[in-house]
Amino acid sequence: MEAQIGSGGANQLFKSLGTFMRKCMFMVLSVGAIPYHIAFILSGNRKLAQIGSGDANQLFKSLGTFMRKCMFRVVSVGAIPNHIAFILNGNRRFAKKHNIPLEAGYRSAFLSLLYALKYCSELGVKYVSIYAFSIDNFRRSPDEVRCVMDLMLEKVEVLLQEESLVKQYGVRVCFLGKLQLLNQPLRIAAEKAMKATANNTRIVIFICVAYTSTNEMIHAVQQSCIDKLDNHSQALKQTTTHDNANEGVKETTMVKLVDIDKHMYMNGAPNLDIMIRTAGENRLSNFLLWQSTHCMLHAPAVLFPEIGLWHLVWAIISFQRHHSYLEKKKKQI
Repeated sequence: MEAQIGSGGANQLFKSLGTFMRKCMFMVLSVGAIPYHIAFILSGNRKLAQIGSGDANQLFKSLGTFMRKCMFRVVSVGAIPNHIAFILNGNRRFAKKHNIPLEAGYRSAFLSLLYALKYCSELGVKYVSIYAFSIDNFRRSPDEVRCVMDLMLEKVEVLLQEESLVKQYGVRVCFLGKLQLLNQPLRIAAEKAMKATANNTRIVIFICVAYTSTNEMIHAVQQSCIDKLDNHSQALKQTTTHDNANEGVKETTMVKLVDIDKHMYMNGAPNLDIMIRTAGENRLSNFLLWQSTHCMLHAPAVLFPEIGLWHLVWAIISFQRHHSYLEKKKKQI
């Protein structure tokens, strides 16, 4: 449906969005007392004529920020998700659609991602997961893989240079996946970024790179078995002289759900509330299968570089509509 919207439809969409944001702002203002009678003195017309384009741009920017915060205030009346994940789908199609180099498509996606992270932070979302690069993506052309890796390295180095700003906003960055598959400069930069932001707590960003959920679960099971073998050895030493030796050994060798969960890459983070996959795809593509048992899948038709504020807000509103059902299902586990 979204792909069929023409220029007239787009104008109508933005007009409706403007009306919606205005009504949201009025709802917030209506919490207080509303005056019965307002008078206007029409002063400052000559000063208005002197306002330059820079002042006008700043005015509209400030107005946009104010309206966005008003809208977030209204949305925050309902349940706000703790954990949102993004599958960045449609970057190559975006580049082809606009006849631009593939690198430009990925850079556009990164810019859209920054805005999405900013909006999540303003809304109070505590955890955001990003499917940046799958293990399967290494099968793509060497030029494309190199392009993505170079772009990631560039952005991580910028993050390290702006460490004070990142600390000011309370952003913690965690890279998850089979990181030994990354080239050495990117792997070292990722480790530095994780160390530099380890104490920040306002929002945690999980960047899943060289990642698949299958690989994560295999890793968790293997680590659980190693732990159990260690516990088994300790139990044998302590129970060989007792009659209940077999019971103790059996208990220490059983792998339980909690053992596997403890060794998942994002251990300690809440399970997903919303999974957003762009380009109209309804597949999870081997991403966070363990953590997405009772999350809501939102699949807008827009390509990821085209994702905007409205798509995120609509995903959260849809989540709020189904929140009671999702919570009920979680309690049944």
